[in-house]
Amino acid sequence: MALDVPQERGLGQLDQRFLDGLDVCRFPLLPFLRPLPLDWMYLLYTVMFLGALGIMVGFCYRLSCIAFLGPYWYLLLLDKTSWNNHSYLYGLLAFQLALLGADRYGSVDGLLRPQKRNAHVPLWNYTLLRAQIFIVYFIAGLKKLDADWVGGYSMGSLARHWLFAPFRLVLSEEMTSLLVVHGGGLVLDLSAGFLLFFDATRPLALLFVTYFHCMNSQLFSIGMFPYTMLASSGLFCHPSWPRRLCARCPPWLRGGLPSTHPPRPSPDCHYGGRGARGGLRPRQHLATAFTLLYVLEQLFLPYSHFITQGYNNWTNGLYGYSWDMMVHSRFHQHVKITYRDGLTGEVGYLKPGVFTQSRRWKDHADMLKQYSTCLSRLLPRYNVSQPQIYFDIWVSINDRFQQRLVDPRVDLVRAPWSPWSPTPWVLPLLLELSPWRERLQELENQLDGHTDAVFIADFPGLHLENFVSEDLGNTSLRVLRGEVLVELVEQHRNLSLREGEGMQLPAGQYHKVHTVSAEPSCYMYLYVNTTALALEKNLTRLQELREQVRNGTAKEPLPPELRPILGEPPVAGTPPDPLVSAFLRRQRRLEEQQRRREASLAQRFHRFLRKKFYLFRRSALMTCISLRNLALGRPPLQQLAEEVAFANWRGEEEEGGGGAQQGGPEL
Repeated sequence: MALDVPQERGLGQLDQRFLDGLDVCRFPLLPFLRPLPLDWMYLLYTVMFLGALGIMVGFCYRLSCIAFLGPYWYLLLLDKTSWNNHSYLYGLLAFQLALLGADRYGSVDGLLRPQKRNAHVPLWNYTLLRAQIFIVYFIAGLKKLDADWVGGYSMGSLARHWLFAPFRLVLSEEMTSLLVVHGGGLVLDLSAGFLLFFDATRPLALLFVTYFHCMNSQLFSIGMFPYTMLASSGLFCHPSWPRRLCARCPPWLRGGLPSTHPPRPSPDCHYGGRGARGGLRPRQHLATAFTLLYVLEQLFLPYSHFITQGYNNWTNGLYGYSWDMMVHSRFHQHVKITYRDGLTGEVGYLKPGVFTQSRRWKDHADMLKQYSTCLSRLLPRYNVSQPQIYFDIWVSINDRFQQRLVDPRVDLVRAPWSPWSPTPWVLPLLLELSPWRERLQELENQLDGHTDAVFIADFPGLHLENFVSEDLGNTSLRVLRGEVLVELVEQHRNLSLREGEGMQLPAGQYHKVHTVSAEPSCYMYLYVNTTALALEKNLTRLQELREQVRNGTAKEPLPPELRPILGEPPVAGTPPDPLVSAFLRRQRRLEEQQRRREASLAQRFHRFLRKKFYLFRRSALMTCISLRNLALGRPPLQQLAEEVAFANWRGEEEEGGGGAQQGGPEL
């Protein structure tokens, strides 16, 4: 967790998230939670980081647990958009560690307090931690019994990753996805907890979970979670394994390692008939009751969504505490935010995500309600009175049709929402269209390499307004089910299309597709990006010209404006050719990709360490600056800017991509 604080907890980019005076819509679980001023947020992160270090070395253990636990849960509850299963797991483990005796062996507290040194740890401590890890695996496996996961739709493109190349030698990509990615993930999650529990099967389980989590560390950007799960595997082994490991070390090294002697009896433990003095004490009864209640609560919570129905959308609950990891994948085709002035009736549009720092709000009704409420407070600063906010969000989940998530006719500022009742303005997922996924895949496979398709499903009485860009010079619409009315806005004419019928759509114009059938309509757009296609042909021609010049087969010399493709400087007085500039940018990008692919293991490791070094360097320097500000006051603005610039320095190979400044809305 100490390593996780600068990375996934966001210490390295804290000033970009919580800059004082920043107009940002935030999404706390509890409405009264607000971020502290920036310098105080750095102090909070410092306390959390020191708490993690204290837990790691076992120094002032209880105080360290509190120092980590309080700030961690505050930050987690402050921003629902950062929720995921492993962040929730870290919070649970921190809560458990605050109650357990994890400072008995190899700890600084053990050196300072002999009564704790090398003492027995009550078995309920192990039970609690083992049960938590078992629940993570087993509930994740139960969630993967979902029809989409079993059918291979949840992570359809994952089989293309290079890690699955050995499996693709004997299986097709489709079968690799179905059997290895989905089938293997299901079997491992369901069985890992049981296999780790029993001595006979534990070596096999350790082999498979190690392979599984090492793969996850390369497949997904999930921070320290794979390494946390790898470390947790040791909880299922016999408690004496660290002593046996230390006993195998050379004598010269053993002096700096924890004791290899058997543990001493502890007053916190009950030893049954072996010299026990009296029966169980109230504290031990309380520990037993707490363990049972905690395990039951953790088994119940992933299925408690019938209580918090306001957080249910197409999937149940807020993503983060249900252990439904990777079961649902989403693709957003179109997001439109419309505002209407409540006094003048003026209508305008906002850039999706304006005033936010996350994209998670698009999938959750509770966050959409918070976002619309926040926009209603901010837009009056831009001369929009009593704003009404409407969202039109099109999303595909697990390779289904693109369809609306919420009713675009409902003003979400005034729409009802409660955590305890279903949200009336969330449109249902069209599950009856799920069997169409195989047909959609067949239709996509029939397309050539330059044609793309978008599959749409819409509800009766609603319409989709769309604009065909000039770049998409060959766009058509075809109805797959139901009946639609296509309104060509600029031409002032309507065309009715039934199942199997289609039409060409004019480029550079708006059109509206009205669903007029009694059942949801399904249709598809087919389009060719003629501009991108022409650009690709021209870039290919330049590539061929360069090869001809280099191998001596060119029939005539290149004109001056094309000489830069050979690496020569531009001729003085010759204006740069946009096509040549695009070619050079692409070549630099391809060369960089080739250089990274061909890099040795040592070079990749060096690049990884360098990236982490500058992340931790910036985290440490920005923290020191903020703590100095709290202790001595802020220096002049010029000095502060120079200090921040020094913290942002990344060495000779300067890397771009800093956080963009938050701008106003696009009205």
